[in-house]
Amino acid sequence: MTTPADRAVVSWRYRIEHVSRFVYSEPVRRCTMSLCLQPLQAPGQGLVDFSVRTTPPARLTTETDPFGNTRHVLTLHRDHDLLEVVSTSEVKMDPPPPLPDRLETSTWDEVRGMGADPKWWDFTGSSPLAHPSPALADFVTQLGVEPRDDPLEDLLELSSALNDAFEYMPGVTSVDSTIEDILTSRKGVCQDYTHVLVAIARSWGVPTRYVSGYLYVSGDAPGQPGSAFGAATHAWAETRLPRLGWIGLDPTNRSFSDQRYVRIAVGRDYQDVPPTRGVIEGGGESQLEVDVRMTLL
Repeated sequence: MTTPADRAVVSWRYRIEHVSRFVYSEPVRRCTMSLCLQPLQAPGQGLVDFSVRTTPPARLTTETDPFGNTRHVLTLHRDHDLLEVVSTSEVKMDPPPPLPDRLETSTWDEVRGMGADPKWWDFTGSSPLAHPSPALADFVTQLGVEPRDDPLEDLLELSSALNDAFEYMPGVTSVDSTIEDILTSRKGVCQDYTHVLVAIARSWGVPTRYVSGYLYVSGDAPGQPGSAFGAATHAWAETRLPRLGWIGLDPTNRSFSDQRYVRIAVGRDYQDVPPTRGVIEGGGESQLEVDVRMTLL
């Protein structure tokens, strides 16, 4: 697994353009939509600039959700058969601090004690897309992973085991799929891998949250300026450990998160952080086209 120490100890800066294009077979008369597109201002990640524009022009208001994510509420009360939402971000990413080689065995007692603190309840309990089930219990038994002596090492082993157990295959699942779907087919995408890791880590008592964001992947040498065309949003998990804070784990790529990972939002699972969600009046059949371009400046 790629660790933070393996990445260059320099800050990276990105420009990100995210285009969401909604095409309707019939005119939409009214539209209200929640946009979750603004990257977080958080430790290790600085939001330098952000803007969002729409075609046709719409009214936009800003709000903060219970998890600290910034949302823009779009309202459009005029006929349209196409709505384009373009967000542009500039983000500075610092290298993550180095992780220790191992944690003390007593750390597991501290982790489990965090479950008694109300501030972690959202990330230790069940959520709609990451919850305990007989299928999950059977899968964990087959996987053969369990908490042992070192929470960091055990979570790393879990992430690697999921990468081995599943086959990455777009189109098999959807944004509404439950973890039972990937546990049955053993095929899915980043969202599915992450939901399974979140559910298992929470069952161990580890505060764990779902992260939506962007992953910079380019054919250029790592850390060299360039663009990643045809990129897409990505999902991974963050686990909370004593004295280390939130640690990003990406089971889809068998990696810790580092400067390549730009966080948009965090929540209990995907249902808390979809990039766009709303209601329309009219519209007939609809089609969503998404284009993302990340440029390492």
